[in-house]
Amino acid sequence: MTDQTARLTWRETDRGDVPVSTAFDDPYFSLVGGRAETEHVFLAGNDLPNLFRDGFHIAELGFGTGLNFLTALAAWRAARVPGQLHFTSFEAFPLAPADLSRALAAHPDLPTETLTAAKGATHVVGADFTLTVLIGDARDVVPKWTGKADAWFLDGFSPAKNPELWETSLMQAVADHTAPGGSFATYTAAGFVRRALAESGFTVERWPGFGRKRHMTRGVLTARG
Repeated sequence: MTDQTARLTWRETDRGDVPVSTAFDDPYFSLVGGRAETEHVFLAGNDLPNLFRDGFHIAELGFGTGLNFLTALAAWRAARVPGQLHFTSFEAFPLAPADLSRALAAHPDLPTETLTAAKGATHVVGADFTLTVLIGDARDVVPKWTGKADAWFLDGFSPAKNPELWETSLMQAVADHTAPGGSFATYTAAGFVRRALAESGFTVERWPGFGRKRHMTRGVLTARG
C-alpha cells in the first residue's frame, strides 16, 4: 500500500464507531448515518441507480473506509444490473486493514467482505465489480489516469480543512476524465468548489443537503465543441 497510512481517532456513536482523521480533524462519514449520506449525496446526486448499465464507471476522490464503494455495489446488486460495475478511487492516506474492518463493522448489511477479505489490496475483482484504488496525491495521480468516469463521487475532507483536494486544477482534471454527459456529486456547497467545477465545464446545481447540511452540489459535464 503505502507508508502514509491514515492516522485516526475514533468517535463512538449509537450507529457504531466512526473514524476521525487526525490530519484533517474531520470524520470519514456522517455521524448521523454514513450509508444514508452516501445514498443521498452520491447515489441520488448522480441519479443512480437509474443510469447503471454494464461497464458503468464510478470514480471517487477519497476512498476512506470504502463505504461509498460498498453502498454503490449494494445498489448495483439490488438493481440487478447485468455485467460489471467499475469503481476507481484516489486515496492519499489509506486506512490500515484493521481500521477499515472496525469502521465497516457498523454496516453488516453491506457486502463488507469484498474489502475486509482483500486485506488492503488496491485492485479487487469480483463477479460483478472491479475496484481499483490508486494511492497518492490526487493532484498528481488523476491527471495521469487513463480512464474516464460516468459519475464522480467528490468526497474529500472538508474544503476548509483540505483545500488541496478541491482546487481548480484538480477539478479540471476531474472534468477531463469524465465521459460525455457524465456527472459529479459532492456534499459540499462551498463557493470556490462550485466555481472551480463550473469553470471546468460542468453545469453546477445546488441541491438539498444531507442531515444538518442545507445544501450540496451536483452537476453534469456539458458538451464540448
